[in-house]
Amino acid sequence: MEYITVNQAAEKWGISTRRVQILCGSDRIKGAVRFGQNWMIPANAERPVDGRSNRYAKKQSEQQNVDMPMPRKTPFLHMTDLYSIPGSADRVAESLLDNHEAQVLFEAEIAYSRGNIDKVYESANYLLQKHSGFYAVIGAGMLLALCAIWKGDIYMWRRAKVHIAEAPTKNDYDRDIISFSITAVDSMLYDVQNFPEWFKIGCFEPLHKDSMPAAKVFYAKFLYAVGYAVATKEIALEGVQGLALLSMVPATIEPMISWAVADRTTISEIYLRMTCAAVYHNSGNDAQAIHHIDRAITLALPDKLYGILAEYGRTLDSLLEQRLSKADAKAWDEVNKLYKTYKEGWSRLSGNVRGKTIITTLSPKEREVAKLAAFGMKNAEIAQKLHMSISGVKQAITKVSQKSGMDREEFAAIL
Repeated sequence: MEYITVNQAAEKWGISTRRVQILCGSDRIKGAVRFGQNWMIPANAERPVDGRSNRYAKKQSEQQNVDMPMPRKTPFLHMTDLYSIPGSADRVAESLLDNHEAQVLFEAEIAYSRGNIDKVYESANYLLQKHSGFYAVIGAGMLLALCAIWKGDIYMWRRAKVHIAEAPTKNDYDRDIISFSITAVDSMLYDVQNFPEWFKIGCFEPLHKDSMPAAKVFYAKFLYAVGYAVATKEIALEGVQGLALLSMVPATIEPMISWAVADRTTISEIYLRMTCAAVYHNSGNDAQAIHHIDRAITLALPDKLYGILAEYGRTLDSLLEQRLSKADAKAWDEVNKLYKTYKEGWSRLSGNVRGKTIITTLSPKEREVAKLAAFGMKNAEIAQKLHMSISGVKQAITKVSQKSGMDREEFAAIL
């Protein structure tokens, strides 16, 4: 078979070389093959219909209510290998031009990752109002739940879960993805009460393989939530006390990070590294926490995925500021602004959902002291870990009690 280059095809069809490369990368040119960094195209290949043409736009309009298949069978497109190269988010969105639902969903997920919550809210409602397909509805429901966290809106939160639960199912696999998605929503607030039994043991077989990257992310969050709850005595596990469980969690998350690297699922890698860093930090291993934070920052900065980083301000205390401000001071300024919004919204929503009063007026140092006290550490242990004097620890505990109106033994309920 005779082949031509990308440049030759672009000249033949009257389009840009970049557009031809995108068409090749999205498998829209039949018979195109890749040799190293270059694509070769059959000389007799026909130009694919351009989604931007008026003719195709008309066709799209006629089919706007048709369930278009997603390029991956998952509502978490941004966590798949569609986004494999840091800094490529906008190019990936452009490659989805011919699949309107997928493009809207992916762009909204990237908007969330960047902290653009208004766009996320607009896109989620758009997908829910357009009678979208199964995965788009689930994805939109998840996006709405994320908006509810940032806004601290319990009614929006409940509405999001209703949309997910009422997505149009066809089989048991669909019902399992609904169950998983509701689980994922709950894990955002450290709620570990309603997880499916198969998810609790880390079995993801009920899910399509395209949902595996997201499943790993939320399972890591689940493990962290359980370890934290055990450490603060919110839940009891026979034979397990204090930081014992939390300190073992990295043994599960570390392999998942390696798989994310191998699978080139960049955003899932960022989430896994940040969750693992939070586990290491809270179990007293800041050296390993820093390793993962720095790598996650390197992956997040090219596309300014500040929203993801802002999520971890609560769990990483001042460690995130130390590492990000060192890497990019302007980026830290933006993340810090987002974090303040996220902290207020998360605390208000979490308090309402879990029946708790989450205190947001604690300084980073006061929060660190209160958390370690909730873990059952003595003043001397806290002082040693945080490089403080014992009197400084006592003063911080007194301030936390004054702000919360609770004794030391009750600190877990306000964090």
